[in-house]
Amino acid sequence: MQLVFFGTPQFAVPTLEKLLQQQELEVVGVVTQPDKRRGRGNKTLPSAVKKVAIEHNLTVWQPPNIKKHRATLDKLEAIAADVFVVVAYGQILSPEILQMPRLGCINVHGSLLPQYRGAAPIQWSIVRGETKTGVTTMLMDRGMDTGDMLLKAETAIDILDDAESIATKLSQQGADLLIETLFKLEGQKIKPVPQDDSLATYAPLIKKTDLAIDWSQTAIDLHNKIRGFYPNCIATYENQRLKLLTTVPLIEPYLKQLPEHYDIIKQQWADLELLTGVPGEIVRNIKNLGPIVQTGSGLLLLERVQPAGKRQQSGWDFVNGMRLSIGTQLGNG
Repeated sequence: MQLVFFGTPQFAVPTLEKLLQQQELEVVGVVTQPDKRRGRGNKTLPSAVKKVAIEHNLTVWQPPNIKKHRATLDKLEAIAADVFVVVAYGQILSPEILQMPRLGCINVHGSLLPQYRGAAPIQWSIVRGETKTGVTTMLMDRGMDTGDMLLKAETAIDILDDAESIATKLSQQGADLLIETLFKLEGQKIKPVPQDDSLATYAPLIKKTDLAIDWSQTAIDLHNKIRGFYPNCIATYENQRLKLLTTVPLIEPYLKQLPEHYDIIKQQWADLELLTGVPGEIVRNIKNLGPIVQTGSGLLLLERVQPAGKRQQSGWDFVNGMRLSIGTQLGNG
């Protein structure tokens, strides 16, 4: 089976690598986004997918707008591939492209469709407090993640998971599911299932305003936001930006889900639940862990942060470095 792989970020890499391991499959080309300037040096760097493609001497196409790039379209047409595999490519495919391969275009989407259609399914599923997610393989159509579903696989979202850890799990899970999908589809062992549009939810592009912290929200809502949009949520300390990287919600129903590392919190819980303050106020500092902040409802432990102009650090180093005292007020982002 000959295929062309469309993908760009690290999330797509495990699927490409898995495809390259299959003797029955041949990756005849890779389509990825153009190289971009990244990092402190502002150097032009290739995508994660392009790096893997180059390592395996694969043909790579990087059209800035694939729908209008005639040279790339002609090459894709000429290949006469059996299937196009699409994993987090980053551009919308035109109807012309969708009809090119014999078996169609198969997308690996990071949610349990029809939930969380759109650009950021992993992030929004965590922000909205889901306890499970997964991957879906589907036949692409003209809509945004609206095509007929092929196979699904679920994974749990634990209370301390973040967007990075879930993306790692789903990228591996998606790679395995895609291989299973290809072989079953070729053997006519899958019946595509239309999505129920009435059950659809959406995961839009993330805006800067989504990343701002408002301490009047509940502890669990803030925790879900910080880990869902990891590592980009912003509060303030002394009118300077403070990135919040890792938090722990100190709410009784969630305490039993915490690993042994947090036993000191469980031991002090009778005292901690009596603490009160205004939203954003530090009400206790826990040795070797970090500051505990009052929210609109419940307490939130700041386990890892990044103050303005400094590297990431533990919450406890933040307490000691800034000499944080009880009553210190953190501002909204």
